[in-house]
Amino acid sequence: MRPDQSGSLARAGAFSDDEREAVYKAIETRRDVRSEFLPDPVADDVVGRLLAAAHHAPSVGFMQPWNFIVVRDANMRSQVWEAFSRANAEAAEMFSGAQQSAYRSLKLEGIRTAPLGICVTCDPERCGDVVLGRTHNRRMDSYSTVCAVQNLWLAARAEGIGVGWVSIFHEADLKRVLGVPERIEIVAWLCVGYVDRLYDQPELAVKGWRQRLPVEELVFADRWGGGE
Repeated sequence: MRPDQSGSLARAGAFSDDEREAVYKAIETRRDVRSEFLPDPVADDVVGRLLAAAHHAPSVGFMQPWNFIVVRDANMRSQVWEAFSRANAEAAEMFSGAQQSAYRSLKLEGIRTAPLGICVTCDPERCGDVVLGRTHNRRMDSYSTVCAVQNLWLAARAEGIGVGWVSIFHEADLKRVLGVPERIEIVAWLCVGYVDRLYDQPELAVKGWRQRLPVEELVFADRWGGGE
């Protein structure tokens, strides 16, 4: 590797210091937003940038298995909320004691307050049955779609837009509301909108549900448990 004019090694495509810091800032300050949405609409050109960022995600075999259903209609979002509400009541019953009380106190979605919903789906048949890179792990298309979600989320953070991922649904209920074909997998419902504030730390940490684990406890050397 050649030294650059400053004497340090030149790395292909490396960002400037300011650009690198901006990337890490977006990652570290991204939050799952539930109750801080403002009613202000998100302009079409901004939505376009978010979807373009999602579409630039990596995907196994470059199959690009995602679709995006952009939902602004309040009646549609209300129907989605009803599906969430039914599943959320079931979820609460899965916890017990103090944990159930804590769960019921949490606001877990902003489906009706966010001005925009985006349903992100995965089409497992987009490139046929045999896909480069998916031959031995059939879930790789879903994992690729999750990368698209993360891209959208980080782009939204840079735009000053909040995103909340709602996962508490029966998939069949959401498919029925949105007219999604049976063969298509629903990966995420995202609540999207401008916010008046963001938590300094993840909301579930702030509210005592769970704290971030030290990364040092999660890294092994060479094999599982290595270095212990």
